Amino acid sequence: MKRISLFLLTAAAVFAAAPTYKVVNKIKIGGATRWDYVQVDSANHRLYVSHMGQVEVIDTASDKLVGTIMGTTGVHGIAIAADLNKGFISDGGDNDVTVFDLKTLAVVTKVKTGQNPDAIIYEPVTKRVFTFNGKSADATSIDAKANTVLAASIPVGGKPEFAQVDGKGHIFVNIEDKAEIIQVDAKDNLVSKRYSIAPCDSPSGLAIDTSKGRLYSVCENKLMVISDYAAGKVLGTAPIGAGADGVAFDGGYAFASNGGDGTITMVGENAGKFEVEATIPSQKSARTIGADDKAHKLYLPTAEIGVGEDKGGKKGRPALVPDSFYIQVVGR
Repeated sequence: MKRISLFLLTAAAVFAAAPTYKVVNKIKIGGATRWDYVQVDSANHRLYVSHMGQVEVIDTASDKLVGTIMGTTGVHGIAIAADLNKGFISDGGDNDVTVFDLKTLAVVTKVKTGQNPDAIIYEPVTKRVFTFNGKSADATSIDAKANTVLAASIPVGGKPEFAQVDGKGHIFVNIEDKAEIIQVDAKDNLVSKRYSIAPCDSPSGLAIDTSKGRLYSVCENKLMVISDYAAGKVLGTAPIGAGADGVAFDGGYAFASNGGDGTITMVGENAGKFEVEATIPSQKSARTIGADDKAHKLYLPTAEIGVGEDKGGKKGRPALVPDSFYIQVVGR
């Protein structure tokens, strides 16, 4: 009986072990070495990549480039409304949103927003798209069916960064200069709650686990801060690498893309505590990330590292080799 119990305990420990992630592919794109967010559409096997003034579309079943959406000046993010067969792109340089057809990738129209729309997200309950505008410190609400503005300037009380939805009509956003998370009520187009995520300094990337009600914020001071969004309080922290600008959630784990270190920090929750499960080698400059929660793959835009410092980018970022832009694929 003791032997059987020992076997069962050992088997349980094995099954509870965190999965191993590693680099599995490299999708060469080339062109300018400037980028921002990526957006994964798992259901349709598509990856949308913001790339300088255009968006590249990759078939994740074959890892092949299948199209390019042009004219998205200063592009930051992409939102997918699969139920409407529409995509929405935040054009930071033009203060507008590009609306496109998911099947043909043809541009349908442009919709004006606040100044420098950055994060963009589709809220499925209200069927609205929200942009979070860095320069005007507000949000713009758009009717995703009609492609019309419902509220041009919703004050958010600081510089908004990344956003997530809970599927119940709420949007959560990191406020970078206040170290806060705000909750936006999509139906009423207003900020209904805010709470501090100290000790986070300058939160950027944000991921959500709706099954447990968790938000994962990555911070400039090399921390991941985990909060309970219903209670509006911090639950714990975990150390991450330098230069993280994105975080993704997949298979019960949060992954911070540390562009300064060239690593990915994998964080898990064990008995209410948040711990680093693994540090995965990636590539320096790979600071943003997207997750395919069906295929359990992570996608990180990056480029080959050159010599010296990138004179045109943020201070401290390495120089990049021209025409070396690619997507690093990390999987189990």
